[in-house]
Amino acid sequence: MTFGAASGLWAGIYGLAGAIAGSFVAALVLRWLDDRSVLHGRSACDGCGAALRPWELVPILSALALRGRCARCGTRIDPVHFRIESLAALIGAAAGWVAGPDGWTGALFGWSLLALGALDAMALWLPDRLTAWLAGAGLLTGALGLAPLLGDRIVGGLAGFGTLWAIAASYRRWRGREGMGGGDPKLMGAIGLWLGWRMLPAVLLAACVIGLGHVAFRRLSGKRIAGDDMVPLGLLLAIAAYPSWLLMIASAP
Repeated sequence: MTFGAASGLWAGIYGLAGAIAGSFVAALVLRWLDDRSVLHGRSACDGCGAALRPWELVPILSALALRGRCARCGTRIDPVHFRIESLAALIGAAAGWVAGPDGWTGALFGWSLLALGALDAMALWLPDRLTAWLAGAGLLTGALGLAPLLGDRIVGGLAGFGTLWAIAASYRRWRGREGMGGGDPKLMGAIGLWLGWRMLPAVLLAACVIGLGHVAFRRLSGKRIAGDDMVPLGLLLAIAAYPSWLLMIASAP
């Protein structure tokens, strides 16, 4: 695959769309954690409760202009908004760069992974509804004829779920306690429905390497690591899965 001016144009288009999508993803994550609906209620300051005005809701730019604080009371705005909006913009730009006009598929994949990864990082929670959405979108894009083939996706979904489920079941029998959340095999299955079975070993290997790197960094930083510490495996899978999609598309003939 070759890249040029058109790739830059699509990267800009999907990057802008990503910033907008990121605003929704950030609201979804924070409101779900507070058990609030993302579809009802206006955005408001967490400090004074005042409804935010349109110019205060511009993704990324408003946070920079306001220096991360409410324009009325000066309360610090949750940095999750800026971080997720920025990551969503990068996800969209990368999808547009490697896939051009078809970048919407990868962007959708990446934004969904971003929401799931953020929830897992913040609350060790992978909501079934959001994972089901990711799985359903993977099947739909496969049914539309987009690579990889639908058959490869279905095998990938079954293999992804089955592999992590078997690992979790084996650990439970060996140690007599849970070692993996129930949402992790479901997420791996959903990822398989997007990437197909061929990319799954790379995703799992990359997630393990990232996890080991995180543990090593914590040890070098002098932080205590216990055997029963919970690791957000869903976050690691999400971090590994999106670059795998980019690589798959970029290496396609």
